[in-house]
Amino acid sequence: MPASESRRNSSSRAWLARLSLLIAAASVTVLVVFAGRRSVAMLAVGLASAAVSLAAAFWFLAGRGVRRWLALALLVASPVAVIVVFAFAGLLWVALVSAGAWLLAGTVAGAALAPDSAVWVMAEFPVPSRAAHPFLIMNPLSGGGKVAKFGLKEKAERLGAEVFLMDGHELVDVRAVARAAVARGADLLGVAGGDGTQALVAEVAADNGLPFLVISAGTRNHFALDLGLDRDDPAACLDALANGVDLHVDLGVVGAKTFVNNASFGAYAEVVQSPAYRDDKLGSTLDMMPDLLSHHRGASLEVRAGDVSLEDPQAVLVSNNPYETGDIAGLGRRCRLDTGSLGVVSVSVANARQAAGLVRGSHWAGLRVLSAHDVVIDADEPEIPVGVDGEAVLMPTPVRCMIRPAALRVRVPRDRPGIRPPKVRVDWAQLRQLAAPGSREVIPAA
Repeated sequence: MPASESRRNSSSRAWLARLSLLIAAASVTVLVVFAGRRSVAMLAVGLASAAVSLAAAFWFLAGRGVRRWLALALLVASPVAVIVVFAFAGLLWVALVSAGAWLLAGTVAGAALAPDSAVWVMAEFPVPSRAAHPFLIMNPLSGGGKVAKFGLKEKAERLGAEVFLMDGHELVDVRAVARAAVARGADLLGVAGGDGTQALVAEVAADNGLPFLVISAGTRNHFALDLGLDRDDPAACLDALANGVDLHVDLGVVGAKTFVNNASFGAYAEVVQSPAYRDDKLGSTLDMMPDLLSHHRGASLEVRAGDVSLEDPQAVLVSNNPYETGDIAGLGRRCRLDTGSLGVVSVSVANARQAAGLVRGSHWAGLRVLSAHDVVIDADEPEIPVGVDGEAVLMPTPVRCMIRPAALRVRVPRDRPGIRPPKVRVDWAQLRQLAAPGSREVIPAA
């Protein structure tokens, strides 16, 4: 970056930091000026309501019968009661304006502290040569029929690809299909389907050193999202066959299975393993949760992530590269897939008091967010259920998770939506340092 551009960037960040602090001060000023000493009570009531709501959510999941529905009533009534109290006191508008200003201050602060794109954008590599014999596997039932809706087969064939359509009514060994295609001379493999199918074929592509094409024709398309692909128009992904670039991404391995997104252990994996889950997801989840949260059902887990040991968590998520940690919503996204490390998210909630502790956010003791190159999940049972990219399997313990750095070359369109910048946790001390006249810019990593 030229020196002049760097200075402009630093100056812009400094002014954003000052604006954020100004808006934050305005938020507090509105509260103090129009609520006076009642402002302290307003904050206390708001925090208490949040804690009660979280505790009620725990009681709803952990209880049955009348206790569960009373907890649901409390969960709904708590925020409503706060609104009513503020309205009768004539302070509802004060709370709304102050809260809106505080949220705006956080947004502006995030822009000021956002890491440079070089930190969070994956490197692109030129394509040595256009694939001569691309082979694509398409699931016509995936994503509610996106293959037919977007004409994926026809467009792929016009671009010179051979297309294998899965029969949605019979089990297909897609790895065997992909290996057979490689034996016939395929020089690119791709999938239009869910993330579980993507992972199976990605493993074959990686083992044979072939590029891999992701077509966002699944239901959620988490892998496609983190690659910056167009999830609204799967056909746009096929542009990579004619005008693409390569991304060198990592692959996760759990036991002997490859995953592109994550492997889950504990409560979620137990629920997904249930035979009733497929036909009644909500009902089976609510039926099993009380026993899982009280440890009356399911294995007792022990997690070793690098040098860190975690005892008896209720849920563990091991991801192919860490998820964002700037906010809870970020736990569903990864800005990079090439850091060479696994992400680990562990949750332990034994009672309503610990659930209420979620108001502390990332400082909550029941939430651990780690990264490691190697993760081992042990248990007091000989085998445990594991959710691998949403697919339920049983694996013998201990279960080892590993990372294969830069194992897969993913071919993506040169022109694609891309990924949004990662959200950063607002550090107000750092923000004040950045806003100070003549200070040096210090921007956190993603």
